[in-house]
Amino acid sequence: MQWSDALGKLHTRYPGTPRIVSLVPSLTELLVDLGLAELLVGRTGFCIHPRQVVRRVPKLGGTKGFDIDKLRVLQPTHVLVNIDENRREEVEALSDFVPHLIVTHPLAARDNLELYRMLGGIFGREKEAEALCADFEHAWAALGALANGLPRQRVLYLIWREPWLSVARDTYISRMLAAAGWDTLPLASLVRYPEIDLPELVREAEIVFLSSEPYPFRARHLHPLTEHLPGIRVALIDGEMVSWYGSRAIQGLAYLRELRASLAER
Repeated sequence: MQWSDALGKLHTRYPGTPRIVSLVPSLTELLVDLGLAELLVGRTGFCIHPRQVVRRVPKLGGTKGFDIDKLRVLQPTHVLVNIDENRREEVEALSDFVPHLIVTHPLAARDNLELYRMLGGIFGREKEAEALCADFEHAWAALGALANGLPRQRVLYLIWREPWLSVARDTYISRMLAAAGWDTLPLASLVRYPEIDLPELVREAEIVFLSSEPYPFRARHLHPLTEHLPGIRVALIDGEMVSWYGSRAIQGLAYLRELRASLAER
């Protein structure tokens, strides 16, 4: 059997014992949940979940600017990357010595099903992959049952301040929110994470979400916004639960269900 990655490259079941480097935090977590922790030989410094497992895996730097010489020494059979999170030129440099580069690019929640099955198939963890798929479908159905009974709402999702940055509708984040019945505002920009005019856009939103990542919004950031945005609900949101794909998406769907129900009651 073959599986196609985000660039259309076909991959097959690896016959030997793989040596895997993950340069994507959410994929590192997914590999562990597929039962592949012992085969991980390298990760980024941002690959922090599950902490007690990944702490033994050597760090290679960031998702961008990783140490290619350290990576080469590890002699990986497979390196996992993502179109959004890794630089193209750095990934292309790996093709000189890495036998198998697996490129990912999930753009919607349900893309995770294909991701589970691809990695589960390549690394011989089909049973674990199908278990994750079943858990995902359960969480997806539960969120849909709640969201379908509530009116859709327009939201502004903020990921940075000074300058204010938001997310376009063609992002994974936006589509995760849409699954909960929250539609991000259409932005007049070709950039996927554009700088915005907050006072102008906020008038169109029913809820403003302050994400915990990449900017670490905290409770102290709520008051200045609520003071200057009368009548607009401002709430904190766990960015990992909305932006991390892989196995974290299952928890993310459950988290969004709880948050949607909580805000609907207020």
